[in-house]
Amino acid sequence: MYKRQHISIIILAILITFIPFQPVHSDNVTKDMQVHFINVGQGDSIYIRTPSNKHILIDGGPPKYGKKVVNYLKQQGVKKLDLVVATHPDIDHIGGLVTVMKQLEIKKMLDSGKLHTTKRYSKYIQELVKQEIPISIAKMDEEIELDPLLNIQVLNTYQPSRSNNQSSIVLQVSYKQVDFLFMGDVEMEQEKDIRKKVDAPVEILKVAHHGSKTSSSLSFLQSIQPNIAILTYHTNNRYGHPVERVIHHLYKVGASIYSTGALGHLVIRTDGTTYMVEPEKEPYDALYAS
Repeated sequence: MYKRQHISIIILAILITFIPFQPVHSDNVTKDMQVHFINVGQGDSIYIRTPSNKHILIDGGPPKYGKKVVNYLKQQGVKKLDLVVATHPDIDHIGGLVTVMKQLEIKKMLDSGKLHTTKRYSKYIQELVKQEIPISIAKMDEEIELDPLLNIQVLNTYQPSRSNNQSSIVLQVSYKQVDFLFMGDVEMEQEKDIRKKVDAPVEILKVAHHGSKTSSSLSFLQSIQPNIAILTYHTNNRYGHPVERVIHHLYKVGASIYSTGALGHLVIRTDGTTYMVEPEKEPYDALYAS
């Protein structure tokens, strides 16, 4: 318990000290991009509204959060998703997608191609077939053409002999001068290849594997130089995420840390030059709540 509280205090101390709230110029609102890190507990679910008003969902969190993801998307005015990315077949990433597929129209699914033998993965595949959703398998270094104002590139995906986490789809999404790097649950071995493809600095990093000890090596973080680091986890998770080593590494490279565990939903708005992070909860509220 002491370790968990200690890590939470470190995160909040870094957050309070270093967060750069930069104003977004919104002369043309339709040209802004929004990235929503939905709080789904111990899992990932990320909604992107592109500058040309396309809708992307990366993962759907655990099964019990599927309804929450759908409600959140509907609150944002989403009636259909142009692209859904299932980064890998673990239940905390694809679990909620079954509910999403039942409730919303999906134009295309992008999958890693990594097969799994769980009941939830079977339901995921069955729902894909039932809804007749077009699906494609991500290819390494593939560029995804969805919005002419964005560059979206696959930096990692499944290869033979890789585990579920190692097979995670990693996406770099760039809007003008602002780069997002969505790391899924990849591990340090994949980070070695990814850092060769990324032009530093990366403005916003979705930290791999919820801040696990398997990922976020110091050499990787020093190479990509993230300004903002997003951690997705449940405060009382049984895995010990995020580990102190990852927090210290992020602190060492000067990244400002935001976590869904401490701050709830996180929204980043950008015009491609500046960006602003909007947490659902205030840092001081989260600190006193702990």
